[in-house]
Amino acid sequence: MECDKGFSSSYMILKPEEVKFLDLIHILFSSDIEKRKFVDSAKAKEENSLEHRWLIFISIVVQKMLQFSSKPLSFLGSLVEMWLNLLSSNGNFFRLLYNVLRGKVVIPDKTSATFISFIGNFDKRLELDKNIKRGDARYHAALSMMASKASYENEAYLRTIVNEHWKMEFLGFYNYWNDYQEKPTTQVFLFRDKTNEQDTVVVAFRGTEPFDADAWCSDFDISWYELKDIGRIHGGFMKALGLQKSIGWPKECIENNGGALAILFPAVLAYHGEKMLLERLEGVYTFGQPRVGDERFGLHMESNLKENRIPYYRFVYSNDMVPRLPYDDSALMFKHFGTCIYYDRHYQPQVVAEEPNKNYFSPLRAIPMMINAFMELIRSFTILYTKGPEYREGWFMRLFRLIGLAIPGVPPHCPQDYVNATRLGPVEVFHPPHEQPQNDFA
Repeated sequence: MECDKGFSSSYMILKPEEVKFLDLIHILFSSDIEKRKFVDSAKAKEENSLEHRWLIFISIVVQKMLQFSSKPLSFLGSLVEMWLNLLSSNGNFFRLLYNVLRGKVVIPDKTSATFISFIGNFDKRLELDKNIKRGDARYHAALSMMASKASYENEAYLRTIVNEHWKMEFLGFYNYWNDYQEKPTTQVFLFRDKTNEQDTVVVAFRGTEPFDADAWCSDFDISWYELKDIGRIHGGFMKALGLQKSIGWPKECIENNGGALAILFPAVLAYHGEKMLLERLEGVYTFGQPRVGDERFGLHMESNLKENRIPYYRFVYSNDMVPRLPYDDSALMFKHFGTCIYYDRHYQPQVVAEEPNKNYFSPLRAIPMMINAFMELIRSFTILYTKGPEYREGWFMRLFRLIGLAIPGVPPHCPQDYVNATRLGPVEVFHPPHEQPQNDFA
């Protein structure tokens, strides 16, 4: 079923499922994009330049490859995740072998509170930092990052960590339907941080899972929709947030993976005129967030956030490649907005308009990034001595840092460094905390 695009004033939608091999050749060597059924655009002539067609080609090829490898990638992810939990459930590799010989292997249950996701195995810290208490300007950022890390886990794990470790109230875990991929792809959980002085509900969105081909398709889909008086928004993230084929973007989907969806959440509230919810939104915190819209959308969001006095902090650690995508150039028109807190490998922050090396793929930056990745690997062995035992890195994270020697932008997107940054960074980078209303959302 075709999407009812009446909610948008303009659009450019890619349909990789309708692309044949010859179509890919035509993308590169023919400028008649408007005649191709796999590109639905209200302004097709804008897409006819070679630069635009090259980006469409890359987007479609990557999505086709991901769709083709979806099942084996999912199987590989389940296999790696089960192996990691098999090791931890039995103690270690040698105890696993011993249990195999005795016929007493502990088989992990994927729905149990002890089963840890692939992402969770990078950083197994459960407790909040006891040195960052309510009222500390870093508190909401540190709590939001731990919630972001936990969002990759199953419901039993979340219920346990929120109720028993954080001493807060678990409110629910939800799977939201993606009408385009015809399955639930967006996960979010809510919990309540309540004391006599304040009452805050935290809404945490799960980011892209490493072995989820459909989620990566959303990230690489450069489709966009333009909303009147708002601007152009990344189509892949809109689909993940509740865009429906039959009626477009319905109001009832506002409750509905990561930094991209976290910042689009208030955009949906503003789009539907949810003034009461906007007034109670205490802050938006994103970690390794990609670009989600054009410059006009950024200005619209900055205006709404300012009008409703909503702090928005966009955290970027070192050479994390995700915040540097999609490209910020004349062809893709995606732009960041809001306060960027950039941390170097020493976890020293800077408040900047844009992270350094904003488009990542710079030949001049390749060698410095690899040197930085090497220093991060060295740091993984020394940080427990310089910062304390709670910052110890496990073998799995160190193994992943080895990948950074070849692809420096991958390991910095892991939760380990973002948790460290929110805990070790100085309080001065945040605005002084203002008095909270009785009930808030963070």
